[in-house]
Formats: sequence, C-alpha cells, structure tokens
Amino acid sequence: MPFRLNHINVWTIDTHDGWVLVDTGLNNPDTVADWLAVMAQGPLSRSLQGVYVTHMHPDHVGLAGWFTRRAGVPLYMSRLEYLSCRVMHADTNREAPPDGVLFHRRAGWSDAAIESYRNRFGNFGKHIHALPDSHRRLQDGDEFQLGEHVWRIITTDGHSPEHACLYCLGLKLLIAGDQVLPKISSNVSVFASEPQANPLKEWYESLDKLRLEVPNDVLVLPSHNEPFYGLHERLESLRSGQNRTLDRLCQSLAIRPQRIVDAFPALFNRPIGEQDAQQLSLATGEAVACMNFLIAQGSVERTIDENGIAWYSLKA
Repeated sequence: MPFRLNHINVWTIDTHDGWVLVDTGLNNPDTVADWLAVMAQGPLSRSLQGVYVTHMHPDHVGLAGWFTRRAGVPLYMSRLEYLSCRVMHADTNREAPPDGVLFHRRAGWSDAAIESYRNRFGNFGKHIHALPDSHRRLQDGDEFQLGEHVWRIITTDGHSPEHACLYCLGLKLLIAGDQVLPKISSNVSVFASEPQANPLKEWYESLDKLRLEVPNDVLVLPSHNEPFYGLHERLESLRSGQNRTLDRLCQSLAIRPQRIVDAFPALFNRPIGEQDAQQLSLATGEAVACMNFLIAQGSVERTIDENGIAWYSLKA
C-alpha cells in the first residue's frame, strides 16, 4: 500500500468447492493486477464463494465491490460497517462540510492545515470500488460453516463502528482484522461526524470481550505484521500501553491547559507536523478520543475560547 503502513494481510478459506476471501486490499491497479495473477492458477483458480470484510477501512474493503461483481457472489459485512462505508463513499468529490472545518479548527489546526483538509476531503472513496447495493449482515455470535469448520463472528468496537473478527474453535484461529495487532495499536479516533463520541471506552470493552470469548492458545491472524500466539498477553499489553498514554496526557494537562494539537508530544513517540496531512488527521482523531474518554471519566474538562478553539484541562 502507498502509505506509512505499507501492507495488509488478507486471508482465504477453503470451502472444498471453492474459497472465500476475508478482506481485499485497496482498490488500485497494482492490487488488481496481483489478484488477477494469483487467481490465474493454483487453488484460487477455483470459484470464489463469497467475500467477508472485517471493517470499512479502504485497505480492507477496497476491492469488495470488484470481487463480488466479478464473481457474482455476496458481500458479508456487519451492518454498521457496510452503511458507514456507503455514506463515506458518497462523500467522494464533495466539498468539505462546515462541521468538518469547525472540528479541525477547534482542535487547533492552522489555516494552512484546514485548507489541506478541504482539498483532501472525499479522498476516502477513491480507494474503494463501489460497494454492491446489498450485503449479507454479519452479527455478533453468528456461526457458519466454511469447508470442514465452523466459524463464529465476534464484533468489536473502537477502531471502527462494528468490526467483525472471525473465530474458529476447531482450527484455533482468530482472524483479528485491525482489532489486535502484534506490534502496533490500532487507531482509535473521534471524527467530525460524531465529535462527542467515546470510542476509546468501546475499545477497552472490546479488549475485555475478546479475552472472555477467545482462549489464549489461538493463532492470531492480524491484518498487519505477522501472525502470533499469546492473545491474552497482547490484549493486556495494549491495555497497559493505553493506560500509560492517558497517564502521560494527564501529567501534561496538569502543567497547563492544552489544545488538541498541543497534546501530541504526550501521546505519540514521533513528531506530528502539518507536512504529513494523513498523520496529522489520525493524530487529531486519537487525541480527541483520549480527551473525550477522560471527560467521560470526570478527570478532564473542556472550554471553548472566543476564537472557537477547544482547551482541555484537569479538573480541580
């Protein structure tokens, strides 16, 4: 992929008479060419039976419409992920909305950064082949037979609206999508479309849910980096790491009130500048998520100054 995170893992499952695909990669010419080459021979030259998508981000859903139309097969996706993706895809080539400008100005973005946001708005859909006009809904707890084995859907929240992990007890496998990654933590962001959301609370709850529902001895198949064992240890590591991040943020807020952009040094181990618009956007969403979580916990408060900028401080 042409991003800082330059790859995605996708998975195929043998169904005896064919195969199903879990996640697809981006909609771009190189990825399409790679898929055509892989499907020209070997086990994937058999018929595709269906496409399962863990969540709506372009690296996961980008070619779902291409595959389903090409093979005449259904798309399996949770309802919130499917509908959210359709809404965001509809923003392609739209003018940036006033609510989006307000959200980023309130976070402390400069005029130049906001102008860059205006110019980039609607790019989400450019990496996604238009989704099919219908889908088959994946719901938490759904079980289905694929080949010799039964798979169960476990939905999680925080990284995306209704992320679907696929768990197979018989194979001791968890297709984890972006919910659990071995080397990095998944982005948990607040967006302009729901500025008061608390996705970090949902992310913590999803860690608890996975620990309860999936045993520690599974092989975790993540969307980025290598498969790994030790699910429960990784869940605890993610929780502890986020707790430390929130502690650093509170220590920083104890020194002085801050805008969202002022909080970046406490949250991230690399500089966040306006020259990398994607990283600025991701960092802003994560910082707002941390602030909203602490506000809900009762430890932080927000005020809006006369210029419309949000300032965050520890409650006395």
